[in-house]
Amino acid sequence: MSKSHRDLKIVVIGAGASGVACATKLLDYGFQNVLVVEAESRLGGRIHTIPFGENVIDLGAQWCHGEQDNIVHQLASQKDLLETTGPVYENYQCVRSNREVLPDNVANRLKAIVGDSLVTRQLELQHCSGSLGSYLTNKFYEMLRRPENSDIDQVLADEFFDNYQKFENSVEASDNLEEVSGRGYLDYWECEGDILLNWKDKGFVELLRLLTRSRELETSTDLGVLEQRVLFNRSVKKILWNRNDSRVELQLSNGECCLADHVIVTVSLGVLKEQHLQMFEPQLPVAKQRAIQGLAFGTVNKIFVEFPEAFWPEDWTGFTLLWREEDLADIRNTPRAWLEDVFGFYRVSYQPHVLAGWIINASGRHMESLDRNEVVAGCLYLFRRFLHWHIPEPVSFCTSAWYTNPNFRGSYSFRSMDTERMGTGAQDLAQPLTVVAMSPQSPGRNKRLPQQTRCDRPIVQFAGEASSAHYYSTVHGAVEAGWREAERLAEFYGLKEATAKSQL
Repeated sequence: MSKSHRDLKIVVIGAGASGVACATKLLDYGFQNVLVVEAESRLGGRIHTIPFGENVIDLGAQWCHGEQDNIVHQLASQKDLLETTGPVYENYQCVRSNREVLPDNVANRLKAIVGDSLVTRQLELQHCSGSLGSYLTNKFYEMLRRPENSDIDQVLADEFFDNYQKFENSVEASDNLEEVSGRGYLDYWECEGDILLNWKDKGFVELLRLLTRSRELETSTDLGVLEQRVLFNRSVKKILWNRNDSRVELQLSNGECCLADHVIVTVSLGVLKEQHLQMFEPQLPVAKQRAIQGLAFGTVNKIFVEFPEAFWPEDWTGFTLLWREEDLADIRNTPRAWLEDVFGFYRVSYQPHVLAGWIINASGRHMESLDRNEVVAGCLYLFRRFLHWHIPEPVSFCTSAWYTNPNFRGSYSFRSMDTERMGTGAQDLAQPLTVVAMSPQSPGRNKRLPQQTRCDRPIVQFAGEASSAHYYSTVHGAVEAGWREAERLAEFYGLKEATAKSQL
């Protein structure tokens, strides 16, 4: 590899999973002048493992979703870092707001109805021209009308399905399922195998340690090979990408400026939606703007409550909240209205005294603005309203806040009806900004170098989970997108082939 290639200045914006994967892969290819600019004070982005209870919790990414063709599983399984979460999200109790627990024979049949739709929707949504919400509603009530389900009380079924829709919204990060594209839902490819693999008592931060090789290098921080290559607490305010010298100028939040030969943007879609008009100069091409506008980005938040001891039976995995219509009047149009969208609390692996709650949509965003004591009081209200046990005061409490943080503005992306109407997708978001340049000469010992030709040189590239065509919303999608952009540069400079030959 020639010295000039090693010295190319490459700046990766964002130190989440995609940015870290991209930067470390660039180093693998032999690029040496790699810098990561990160607005937070830590690595990880939407991977955020913190101490809590008896070990750690993940405020963001929590599970490795699937095994087959999943790069996260491939990396982690080599070190035996993963294990199944078990049936926590299957064996939960369905509890009504008058403390009535749905009988197992009713709850299990209702769960089976929605479970069956997970299989049939893969075929039927191919011909769907509407939303995921309309499809699921029609499917649920069609199944409910079958003779074998005729004894299920309609009111109970309605309450169950209302709760189930909240769960599905948490999977998609949508505010309501009517905004999720039915056909677009199929863009996502689920990796075969266990989709709820947890990181034992270590947390998702272990993936960052694998990517940076900090575990094997035994460095003093988790930066590993990125030691002294990350600028923390600096956001990028301007990206000037049409300079006469074909370089890119970055203006940082602390007043510093930085010139780069290549920039790889890995910030969240939420940040791009809010800032792209001010961030890029000149403004982005129309197709890129349409992708940013058309791809959807939502918020899902978590609530962790630690109690002095477990007040629940050992075989109890958690509960979902089924509101009776008459009881909703107690909270609607009151300061506690947001509690309606907390849909369940579940046991947490390796945390014997902790329950994790989930909240969606505008209510989840609103919760972020509330005083901590108000949120604690609201959660205790739910526990004491729905459960018949004595509920002690919690000893620790923590919530995520992905929307109000200007460095994220939400949780993850999905394919909405707007995505479908606008005819855009991840491929448009991933398309790099280029300048016309002479093609680089491939490294090697052959003295008869190929004749140079004019070509498009990528100067601003885009990664992140939202740019993944089929694994969006996941960490493995984010990692693959980061590797994709590192590979794009390596291929441009003829380094991928050279690297492969050197490894033979």
